[in-house]
Amino acid sequence: MTKKTNIFSRPGWMALFALTAAVAWGWAYPLIKLGFEHWAITPDMTGSKVLFAGVRFFVAGLIVLVIARISGNNFKVKGRTGWAIVVIFALLNTTLHYTFFYIGMSHSPGARAAILNSLGSFLLVILACLFFKSDKFTIAKVWGCILGFSGIAALNIGGGSSQFTFAGDGMIILNTFCAAFAGLMTRGVGKRVNIVVGTGYSLTIGGFLLILPGLFWGGVFPQVTTSGLIILALLICISALGFTLYNKLLTCNPIGKVAIYNSLIPVVGAVTSCLCLGEAFQWRYLIAGVLAAAGIYTINRAKS
Repeated sequence: MTKKTNIFSRPGWMALFALTAAVAWGWAYPLIKLGFEHWAITPDMTGSKVLFAGVRFFVAGLIVLVIARISGNNFKVKGRTGWAIVVIFALLNTTLHYTFFYIGMSHSPGARAAILNSLGSFLLVILACLFFKSDKFTIAKVWGCILGFSGIAALNIGGGSSQFTFAGDGMIILNTFCAAFAGLMTRGVGKRVNIVVGTGYSLTIGGFLLILPGLFWGGVFPQVTTSGLIILALLICISALGFTLYNKLLTCNPIGKVAIYNSLIPVVGAVTSCLCLGEAFQWRYLIAGVLAAAGIYTINRAKS
């Protein structure tokens, strides 16, 4: 299938799939909070949070691999360094990414953590311009990043602040670098293995390597309920769908045009938290959504 006939390369479908991934990941915000509540995982139980994430990604990876097998995808990893690339990708995209994320979230104010966490998307847009000819540096991309980041900043107006800490803000920043460099690696992974299979490997290996530190840090599940299992199942489906779509899109399109859609994730997370957690709706959510959409439009209307 050539790039011209590839459905993932067509602008309309690319936008739909990228939006689907962003909305799915946005829903993960309230579902994670509900999951911790139903599994009785308290804010100070970092090990349990990492263990919860590990189980989520490990099972999601197995599901992706099963679907890939049923669909007849080739599981062969090419080249002498193929498996090394896949493992490094798994470490960056899943294990280190979410280890840093959960440690940081446990030691940083939520508002600032949300802003810092969003930097990964914009960092990826800029880094792609340095590493790939298909992603040229343009003024439109600069404005798109500014608009997208402004939208996320608008979510946190009046959120307060405190002193910088390495255990909090530092960990969140490390998390964003992991996400950005994993995004850059996606095309390399796609050249060595079918990207759907590579996504399955990444989630399974990365999830397993999250389970280990989760257990080492004393992670446990204080209670198991039917509602908690349903929430975990939804999070597993979100991971399987979101990462498969996102990684496939990154291999078929200019990275910047796909990554900017992630600026919608915290906006969707804020709105869905109102729906699921009973949080009060704020007009700044609407402003944030408009700014994020403007950033997406600005980058995607520009010539590659």
